[in-house]
Amino acid sequence: MNGETYVYETGLVADLALVKAWRGDTEGNLVYRKTARNFNPNMATAARVTVAEVEELVEPGVLDPDHIHTPGIYVQRIIQGRNYLKKIENRTVRKRPAGQEA
Repeated sequence: MNGETYVYETGLVADLALVKAWRGDTEGNLVYRKTARNFNPNMATAARVTVAEVEELVEPGVLDPDHIHTPGIYVQRIIQGRNYLKKIENRTVRKRPAGQEA
């Protein structure tokens, strides 16, 4: 290219990506929370077919455009999940010993 030699590497392309998002609209725009933002946006854009499971499915226009992490053009199927058990989010507390009130 212009008299220079370059190494060309092709990108990795997956056939199918299964991603989980916090919110999504019926057009496929997705918003992730916390650690779901690590790899889900990248995999959604790198796959030929992306299937997204969302906790909350909303109508188009409800999501703030500045907060969308994956645009709907990358999502071919969207599913609203139900009955999530988030065992890691259980709050546990212990009683303080007598005389150590805050």
